[in-house]
Amino acid sequence: MKIRGIDYNVEVISNGEPLVLLHGFTGCIANWNHILAEFPQHQLVLIDIIGHGKTESPSDPSRYEMNEVVKDIVEILDTLSINRANILGYSMGGRLALSVAASFPERVKTLILESSSPGLNTPEERHNRKVSDEKLAEEILSHGVEKFVQRWEEIPLFSTQDQLSLETKQKLRLLRLQNNPVGLANSLIGMGTGSQPSWWEQLPSIEIPVLLLCGEWDIKFCDIAKNMHKYLPTSYLKEINHAGHTIHVEQPRIFGKIVSEFLSQNN
Repeated sequence: MKIRGIDYNVEVISNGEPLVLLHGFTGCIANWNHILAEFPQHQLVLIDIIGHGKTESPSDPSRYEMNEVVKDIVEILDTLSINRANILGYSMGGRLALSVAASFPERVKTLILESSSPGLNTPEERHNRKVSDEKLAEEILSHGVEKFVQRWEEIPLFSTQDQLSLETKQKLRLLRLQNNPVGLANSLIGMGTGSQPSWWEQLPSIEIPVLLLCGEWDIKFCDIAKNMHKYLPTSYLKEINHAGHTIHVEQPRIFGKIVSEFLSQNN
């Protein structure tokens, strides 16, 4: 699908109320495959975010800026004749989902944010994170995806994935390795947490139902979710037991049940 000059990989499954699924950094459409059966009442719209999976990886980092990618998502909805959609986003995909809701509230019916954030509060935090992400982007371009993925899988954020089966971990790694180094590097530079707008001040004006999900072992993102919950007027917070950052991978059945119930109550 050609969207604003970029070849996007988009899959549409079934009919019903639209549910857009947005993966995390280094992810792709296939990361959701094992939970799609949990949403039989929905038209599932699966998108490889720019620079990921089978979507194009342009060389200009500015094309990856959050406001540009938000416009891409809205044009995808337009192309599919979807007026309003439920949007589920994980981590980076959650930041993108929230950015769509903050920028185009009329296009979002409900929001499900898994292990995500509205960005960083202060200019100093944003600057430090931008510097860190730019350094990481340079490493990806210098040393390649394989070396980066090995390092990425070893960061504390993903330590709880040690409980996963060897088969599941191998599948995740293979999907990560299929990414384009230019795409990953430019994603960090263009739509990283330090580069994106901070939406903290806009949270009280987001009046659609929002489901905030965090894993009990992911203390940092549970704290962020609790803070977001204070500001979002119609939000629901669920802390999932025996899970870290990737709840949909670590506890897929519980994740699917909670999301499905939220959607059925708000559609």
